[in-house]
Amino acid sequence: MPEGDTILRAARTLSRALAGQELHRLAIGSARDRGPLREIELRPHTRIKGVEARGKHLLISLTDGLTVHSHMGMMGSWHLYRPGEPWRLRERAARAILETDDAVAVCFTPQMLELLHRPAEDSERLRRLGPDLSREDPDLDEAVTRLRTLRPHESEIGVALLDQRISAGIGNVYKSETLAACGVDPFAPIGDLSDDELHELFATASRFLRRNAATVMRSTVPGGLAVYGRTGRPCRRCGTAIRSRRQGEHARTTYWCPSCQPSRTWIGAGA
Repeated sequence: MPEGDTILRAARTLSRALAGQELHRLAIGSARDRGPLREIELRPHTRIKGVEARGKHLLISLTDGLTVHSHMGMMGSWHLYRPGEPWRLRERAARAILETDDAVAVCFTPQMLELLHRPAEDSERLRRLGPDLSREDPDLDEAVTRLRTLRPHESEIGVALLDQRISAGIGNVYKSETLAACGVDPFAPIGDLSDDELHELFATASRFLRRNAATVMRSTVPGGLAVYGRTGRPCRRCGTAIRSRRQGEHARTTYWCPSCQPSRTWIGAGA
């Protein structure tokens, strides 16, 4: 499931293979259908300027001013191949192809894909993003300030952590793992949490994202994950059975330990 750590790792891998290389082919299609890709006419000697992650977004910038902007959603991925090497996924699932002398980068089944003809900073999608928690020095105070703009008694912290306008990079895995690490009830209204508690949540999420960017196998505690995907299994800390429940407008599954993350409201206690 691509979250900030996965995208950062992909950006680093693509950068090592592509940055500074002359681009011989760029083909891009719609993320919404499997129609044919459109071949983009490149200026002579166009090179790949750089690859970077911004939360769950990945940007490949070219020296001619174009930028390939992708968001993987739940199922998308970037693959790297040598020229002529067979692809691991079907060709019709490819939505973008970038070819250099030494590498072929292919984007499969992204949630969103676009070719920017202006600086990435001018993209409305990117301007709305909160501080990128995958970076070395994210502005955690800004994330807390943005979170305080939500309705304090109606916005649950487990839902707010997924809002990329508040902070960028947290997905469903790190939402549950961060709340577990900090001992916070996922269903608590944000108005019940102090600024110090919110700051610690963002700091913990940032630490998890950056630490796991270097490995494919995620872990937040010795042995793997504390609560995510462990419904009914004993809490690694206290032995209580982990619980799970759908939460928020998009019904994302939240995992938590009811003993280590006690409810702060009667509503949460009765759920």
